[in-house]
Amino acid sequence: MKRIARFERVSFAQFEEGYKDCFPNADDAAEAYAAITLPARATSGSAGYDFRATADITLAPGEGVKIPTGIRAKIADGWVLNIYPRSGLGFKFRLQLNNTVGIIDSDYYNSSNEGHIFIKLTNDSKEGRILSLKRGDAFAQGVFLEYGITEDDDASGVRDGGFGSTGNAR
Repeated sequence: MKRIARFERVSFAQFEEGYKDCFPNADDAAEAYAAITLPARATSGSAGYDFRATADITLAPGEGVKIPTGIRAKIADGWVLNIYPRSGLGFKFRLQLNNTVGIIDSDYYNSSNEGHIFIKLTNDSKEGRILSLKRGDAFAQGVFLEYGITEDDDASGVRDGGFGSTGNAR
C-alpha cells in the first residue's frame, strides 16, 4: 500500500465557524471539536476511512443536513479523496450525499477555509425510516484513488474554496 495522505483537524476557529453555520442553535462547538477523531479504517482490508458525526442528527425521510467534519486531508499530487455514505446507511435509509460523490482534491488542503471537509447528506428513505446519528457515529467513508491526466494538460489555476471553486480558479 502507498502512504499518500494524512488527516488533520482544522483549527477550532475554522470548525466553530462551520459548526455555527450548520447548527445555528447549538452552543456546544468546543465540546464537538474536542470529540473529533481522525478518520480511520476499521480493518486492514477496508478501503474506506470512516468519518464520524460531530453532532447528534435526526433526519426524517426527505430531510438533509450539512455536517462540518472538522477534518482536512493533506493528499499527495495525483491522488483524490472520494467521499461516500457508509454502505449500511445507504442500504437501510437510501442515505445519499447531495453531490452523489464528494471529491476532495489535493489542493483543497491549502484553501482559506483550511480545507475543511463538509459532507451534505439526505435521507431519501422510501419506507419512512428515520435516521438517527449520535455524535461519534460513523456515517460516511473516504477512499483515496489515484488518477491520471491527459498528455496535453496545462492546468495552472489556483483554488481557494470548496464546492464549485475549481470553476473559479485563478
